[in-house]
Amino acid sequence: MSDFDLVIVGDCVDEHRVTPDGWLGVRDGRIAARGTGTPPMARERVDATGQWVMPGVIDGQVHAGSQANQEGLGWASRAAAAGGVTVMVDMPYDDPEPVASRAQLDAKIAEVERDCHVDVGLFGTLNERHGLQAAAGLIEGGVCAFKFSTFEATPGRFPRVDEDDLYEAFRLIAPSGLVCGVHNQMQELTRKHIGRLVEAGDTGWDAFLRAHPPLIENLATALIYEIGAETGARAHAVHVSTSRGFELCNMYRRAGHQASIETCIQYLMLNHEEHTRKFGAKTKHYPPIRPRAEMERLWTHIANGECTFVSSDHVSWGLERKGNPNVFKNASGGPGLETLLPAFWTGCEERGISPTMVVRQLCANPAQHFLLDDRKGSLAVGKDADIVIVRPERHAFDPSNSLAAVNWSSFEGRQFNVKVAATYCRGVLAFDGHAVRNKKGFGQFLRPRAAAATA
Repeated sequence: MSDFDLVIVGDCVDEHRVTPDGWLGVRDGRIAARGTGTPPMARERVDATGQWVMPGVIDGQVHAGSQANQEGLGWASRAAAAGGVTVMVDMPYDDPEPVASRAQLDAKIAEVERDCHVDVGLFGTLNERHGLQAAAGLIEGGVCAFKFSTFEATPGRFPRVDEDDLYEAFRLIAPSGLVCGVHNQMQELTRKHIGRLVEAGDTGWDAFLRAHPPLIENLATALIYEIGAETGARAHAVHVSTSRGFELCNMYRRAGHQASIETCIQYLMLNHEEHTRKFGAKTKHYPPIRPRAEMERLWTHIANGECTFVSSDHVSWGLERKGNPNVFKNASGGPGLETLLPAFWTGCEERGISPTMVVRQLCANPAQHFLLDDRKGSLAVGKDADIVIVRPERHAFDPSNSLAAVNWSSFEGRQFNVKVAATYCRGVLAFDGHAVRNKKGFGQFLRPRAAAATA
C-alpha cells in the first residue's frame, strides 16, 4: 500500500539550506513528509536526482488584464506554470476599469476559478468612483494587498492618487495588516522632463532613461515611506531600480516603521548600455532600465538580504505597442512570467549567491508579504505541495515558444543556466517541461491568512 500520492526525489532547496538527495512526500495536495535517504512508497515517484527541487514561485506583480481581450488571467496562468510560478498576485489595473469595489473583485475571483491553471491572489485599489469607503468590502472580499500610484499612467484605469488621499487610504487600510503598495514616480517632474525632450525632438531609444533620472523615483519612494510612517501602515515601493531606494527603505526600517521594498528581474539582469541599445522600446519599463553600474549595485542589496522580494511586473503588450520610433509613445512593460525564475537563478549563480536566496526572494518572502504563508512559500510539512523541479541546463532563451499571449521578450538570446523541468500546483502536475497538463479552473483564489482582519 502506498504511503503517499506522490514522492519527488532531488536536491531540495529551502530558504535556509540545500538538502542533497532529499525527498518530499505529497498527500491530498499537501507536503505530508520529507526526508533524506531511501524514499517511501508512493502511487507516483518522480526521480529528479541531480536537479533542484524548490517551492513554487510567487510572482507578486502581474498585470494580466491591462489590455482588454488580449491575455487575461487564464492565459497568463499558462505562462506562469511554464515559468515555475504557482501563485500569481495580480494587479488591480484592469482594462477598462480597476478593481476598486467588491463587485469588481467578486467578478475577478470568478475569472480565477473559471480560467486559471495556478493559484491567484488579488490586489485591490481605491478610486474616486467608488470612494475610500470601498476598502472595507475589498478587505472582506479577500484582497491580499492594495496598490496605488503617484503617477497617472492611464486616465481612469491607472490614476494618480493625491498625497492627502493616499494618506487617508493608508490610514484606513493599516488596521487590516495588508500592505499598501505604490507605483513610485513623481508626476510633475516626469512630465516636465518628457516635455523638454519632445520639444527638442529628442525621442530616440535612449531618451526614456534621460527623461527619468533617479530623483523622480527616489522622491516618490521617500514619500511612500513617510506616509507609512505617519499612518502606521505597511508601506511598500513596488518597483525600485536604484540603490538609493534601498537606502531609504533601510532608513525607515531602522526607525521601526513597516517599510518593504521590491525590485523586478529586469532591473537585475538588463542594463541600458547593452540591452536597451539592442532592443529599444521592448525594454521600456517604468522605472527605466538603468546603467550597468546601477544594476550591479542592486545585487549588493540582494546579497545582503535587504530586498523584500523580486517580481516580474509581467504584462503582455503586443509588439504593435512597442514599435514607435518615438520612445515616449510606446507602452511600458513586457512579458516576464516565464523568465523570472531562470533569470534570477542565473543572476544569483553568476554572482556566487546561493540558491537559498532564490527561494527567499521568489517564494518565502512574497508568501509572508502577502499573508499567504499559512499555505505557500516553502517545502515545510503541511504547506501546499507547490513544487518546481529546476534542471541545470545552459541555454539561450527563445521566446518564440512562449505560452504567454505574446512571443517576444527583452530576454531573447540571454543565456540562462537552468530550465523549469516540471511545475506542481497543490500536488498536481501543471507543466511537464513542454506543455501545460492540468485543466483550466484548477487554480484557486487565495485569501490572506486570518492575521489580516477586517478593517
